[in-house]
Amino acid sequence: MIRVVLIGSGNVAIHLARALEKTEKVRLVQYFSRTDENNDYFSESIPHTKSMDSLVRADVYIIAVSDGAIEEVSHKIPDDAGLVVHTSGSIPMESLKSKKRHGVLYPVQTFSKDRELDWKKIPLALEASSPDDMAVLRNLANELSDQVYEIDSDRRKKLHLSAVFANNFSNHMFALAKELCEENQLDFELVKPLILETGKKVMSISPEEAQTGPARRRDSSVMENQAKQLDARKKEIYDLLSKSISSRYPENVKS
Repeated sequence: MIRVVLIGSGNVAIHLARALEKTEKVRLVQYFSRTDENNDYFSESIPHTKSMDSLVRADVYIIAVSDGAIEEVSHKIPDDAGLVVHTSGSIPMESLKSKKRHGVLYPVQTFSKDRELDWKKIPLALEASSPDDMAVLRNLANELSDQVYEIDSDRRKKLHLSAVFANNFSNHMFALAKELCEENQLDFELVKPLILETGKKVMSISPEEAQTGPARRRDSSVMENQAKQLDARKKEIYDLLSKSISSRYPENVKS
C-alpha cells in the first residue's frame, strides 16, 4: 500500500483526492490546506491539517499548489520524508532539489471543482530523481491512469505550452464567441454543437486536416467583411489568427 499525503486544496488537489480514494493500492492518509474553504470537496474520512508541522509519515507527498508556492512549500516538508513530487507542467523538477527524493506527477488535463473526470484517460507525465523513485511514482500513477509517460522537465515545459494553446487559448476563443453572440442577441447554445464537433474531429484526424473557414480558403472578401464587424481588440485577434491559418495552407484550397 502506497501512503500519500496531499498538500493543497485547489482544483488539482480536489480531483486527485477523489481519484486516490478510488484506488486499491494507494491510501490517502492526510491532506493539508491553510483554510477550511474547500473542505466540503474532500471526504470527511481523510484527515485534514492546517499545519505543515503536523504532516504524517507517508511514502509520497504530492504538492498540488500554485506554481509560485511549490518551492516554498517543499522546504516545509521534513527532510527525512518520503518521495516529494509536484503536479506542475511548467516548473522543473529541480525546484524540489532541497529534498533528497523528488519528482513530478503532472496530469495533462484541465480541472474544475464540479466537473467529474475519468482519470484512467488522463495522461500523466512523470519524472523522478532516481530509478527507484521512478518505480514508486510509476506504481502510484498506474493506479490512477492507463496513460503514464516518463517525460523530463524540458520536454514537460513544451508539453505544458502545447496544453496552453490547446486548452487555455481555445477556451478564450469560446469566451469571445459567446461575447459576440450576446452582443448580437444570439444564444451561445447555437455555437456549442460546432465546438463539440471540432473537438471530436481532432480525435480522429489531424488539426491541419480539420481546419476549415475563410482563412484556410484565403477568402479575403469574407475576412475583410468580418473584420469590419469587430471592435479593435477582437479585430487584432481575428487578423493575427487569420494570417497564421492562411500561412499554413497553399492558395486556392477549397474548404
